[in-house]
Order: sequence, then C-alpha cells, then structure tokens
Amino acid sequence: MNEDTVVNDLANCTAFQRDLLWALSHDNTHNGRSLKTELDDYYDKDLDHGRLAQTLDALVEDDFVAKRARDERTAEYRLTERGRRALSARQAWQAGHRGDTTEEGHS
Repeated sequence: MNEDTVVNDLANCTAFQRDLLWALSHDNTHNGRSLKTELDDYYDKDLDHGRLAQTLDALVEDDFVAKRARDERTAEYRLTERGRRALSARQAWQAGHRGDTTEEGHS
C-alpha cells in the first residue's frame, strides 16, 4: 500500500471520523466516554452518543480502529496500525499543502 492510497483512505472519511482518529492518536486506548468528553470540548457542544458509537463502529469496520471489551459495559478503542499510517500520511499531506494557494498547488 503506497502513501497516496493511505491518504486517499482518510480522504473518504468524514471530518468527524478524522477528528475521532486524531483524538485516539493521543493515548494508547480510550473508552467511548473519554472520547465523547474530548470531542464535546472540541466542538463545544454535547455530541449524540449514538452518533459517536456509529462512527466508532464504522472506523472499526474499516480497520482504522480496534475495539475490545474492558468489562461487560465498557469498550476500549485504539488506533490500528492502518489507522496510525493513514493519520500520519494525512498529516504529512496537509503539511505539504499548507500555504499553497496557487492554482498549480490545487491540482
């Protein structure tokens, strides 16, 4: 898998999915509650728990995130290697395009 493919994988994600991946990149594991708190603070509003759960499930299905049960009621989430590579490639792509406002830069 080349870098363009990895960047394109994240290009197909929503901004909310990318924000979740970013939040997961700061620690090894998170539970749904800690992710919700972090994103509530970022968006400055109370996010719908159902939306968060559906988005996490989609990221698990796409192999960007791994999910495991910590106990009967709590799941933990972490980035997979694919998720880390995709996030890293996206950051490199963004860094390479900062400040490039010419027509040629938007090809």
